Amino acid sequence: MPQPAILSDVGKVLIDFDFSIAARRLAQQCDHPAEKVLSLFDDIKVPYEVGDMDDGAFIRHGMERTGFRGTPEDFAAIWCEIFTQNEPMHATLKAMAGRLPMHLLSNTNELHKEYFLREFEIFRLFQGGVYSHTARCAKPGEEIFLKTAAQLDLDPASTFYIDDLEPNIATAARLGFRTFHYSFAKHPQLQAELDEWLVAQGIG
Repeated sequence: MPQPAILSDVGKVLIDFDFSIAARRLAQQCDHPAEKVLSLFDDIKVPYEVGDMDDGAFIRHGMERTGFRGTPEDFAAIWCEIFTQNEPMHATLKAMAGRLPMHLLSNTNELHKEYFLREFEIFRLFQGGVYSHTARCAKPGEEIFLKTAAQLDLDPASTFYIDDLEPNIATAARLGFRTFHYSFAKHPQLQAELDEWLVAQGIG
C-alpha cells in the first residue's frame, strides 16, 4: 500500500527563475536585443522539454539562431544560471525530511535538471522525480501524472501535490491528488494546509 507522500513541481515552487537574466547575457554576445532574443527559442523549447531534442542539438540550434559568439559551455551556463532557491519552502520541507517520501514532477530539460539538482540544497530532501524530457510527455496532460504515480508508487489520494500553474493543478485534482495552487505569497497558507494534512495522515 503506497504511503502518504509529497509531490512537487520545481519552477516557481522550489526555486524561482528569471529568463531575463539569460536574455541580457545572451544579448551581450549576439546581435539581437535582450527583449527579442528569447523569442528565438519559441519553437525549440517544448521539443527540448519533451525529449525530442538532446542537449547538444538544443545548444547548437540556440547558438545558430542567436548568432551567439561564445562557446557551447558559455551558452549552457547562461541558459542555466537563472535560478534562486525558495528559502521559505526549503525551511518547510526540511522540517518534514524523513517523515514521508518527497518527489519531484517537473516540465524541464536535461541542462536545467542537472543544474538545479546539483546547485540547490533543497533538492537533497527529495528521493526521486519524473521529468518531462525523460517521460516524453508533459503537464498538464494526464499521461505524465499517471506515469509518475506508477513509477514512484504513489496513491493520488494520499499524495499532496504542489504546483504554481492552474492547468497542472486541475489535472492533478481530476486524478484524485490532494492539491495546492502555490505562489510565493501564499506560502503561509501552504504551511497551514500541509500541517493539517500531515495530522490527517497520521504524521503529526
